[in-house]
Amino acid sequence: MDLGADGPTTFRRVTFPSLRTAIIAGALLAFGLSFDEIVVTKYLAGTILTLPLWIFGNIQRPFNRPIVNVVVLVVLVLSIIPIYIAQRLTGSAQGIASAEAEEAGPG
Repeated sequence: MDLGADGPTTFRRVTFPSLRTAIIAGALLAFGLSFDEIVVTKYLAGTILTLPLWIFGNIQRPFNRPIVNVVVLVVLVLSIIPIYIAQRLTGSAQGIASAEAEEAGPG
C-alpha cells in the first residue's frame, strides 16, 4: 500500500499468496481428519448425517457394500486431486527457492 495500491489489490497480490499454502494445508487436514476421527465426527455431528457417518453405518450391511465401495472410491479420487495440486503449488515454490540458492553459489 506504500506504493499506491488499494486494499483489495494488496490483499490479492501480497497477503493471499503468503497465506495460500496455509489455507490449503488447513483445508486438507480438516478434510482428512473428518474421515480419520470417526468417533469425534460422531459426537460433533449431532443429528446430522455426514458422509463419514453414512459410510461407517453402511459398511456393516453386506447389501450396501458395493455402493459404499463406489462412494469411497470417488472420495479417494477427489482427495488425491487437491493433494496433487497442493504438492505442485508448494513444490514449485521450493523448486524456485532451490534454483535461486544454486545460482547464488556457496557463501
